[in-house]
Amino acid sequence: MLPEWMKEVDVGPCRFSAVYHGKKGFVGKTIDGIFGFLQEAFVSETYAKRPGFLQGLDPRAKMISILCLVFATSVITNLNLLIFTYALTLMLAYLSKINIAFFIKRVWLFIPIFAGIIAVPAIFNIISPGDLLIQVAYLGKEAHLGPFSLPESIYITKQGLNVAIVFTMRVAACVSAVVLLFITTPQQVLFKSLHSVGVPKIYVLTLEMAYRYVFLLMDLVREMYVAKKARTIKSRSMFEEQKWVGGRMGYTLIRSLDMSEKVHMAMMSRGYNGDVKIMKQFKMHNRDYAAVAAAASLSTLLVLISHNIIQV
Repeated sequence: MLPEWMKEVDVGPCRFSAVYHGKKGFVGKTIDGIFGFLQEAFVSETYAKRPGFLQGLDPRAKMISILCLVFATSVITNLNLLIFTYALTLMLAYLSKINIAFFIKRVWLFIPIFAGIIAVPAIFNIISPGDLLIQVAYLGKEAHLGPFSLPESIYITKQGLNVAIVFTMRVAACVSAVVLLFITTPQQVLFKSLHSVGVPKIYVLTLEMAYRYVFLLMDLVREMYVAKKARTIKSRSMFEEQKWVGGRMGYTLIRSLDMSEKVHMAMMSRGYNGDVKIMKQFKMHNRDYAAVAAAASLSTLLVLISHNIIQV
């Protein structure tokens, strides 16, 4: 005998478990995010194979040059120099045949999450006392927040706004430089260059395995979701959907632990000792030495100008 709910006829559009009240559920949104991440990763790999300026440099020279630029940017306090550094990263992206819109979006989608949390509170007089720029709220005299006394009014200060802008531009320049390194260098080459410049094997191995198997994990999640969706006849409540996700998370954890043991044993049986093996052999050319010298010189010059050791 068929249960009563299987005899019901739904004349409306077919509803799957990822759809809840006409909107995508949290499971469907997660799957969409996974596909978006995979798409961006494959797009980045295509940029690394283009005949651009940074792609033609030795990975070790490229890494040292980018690190010099990041170090200089992290100690620069002059806003004009930070803008110049950010403009330099945009120029390098253009010379490396990277889509500028894609590059800017990839950088600035990260900055509001990281820099905004830190920079926004700094613009108010509670954190950065200074000259009034925009008044936000008037609290009155003897205002308190628990045991802490508050100022008579809360406003945005000129000094605090300057600090927030400098911090945001510093983060933008540093993130842009690092993104340039990752976009223009194939991942296996990047890991090999990390080891060649002195990074311990254990860190390189951890990064390499994490990068490789995050895609395997995403593929596993996609297969589980598609299998469930294909076998779903009637949509369920949000609580049941969350319960299913919790169960799949536990299953994924157990499977990942089992797979890690098998992969480790397979690697050891084949003589793996932590070295990243690739077909490409690194060889420094004159342009690589010139790039490192130029990056080191420019970084030193920016730091000296920022600290008024050299007047411009």
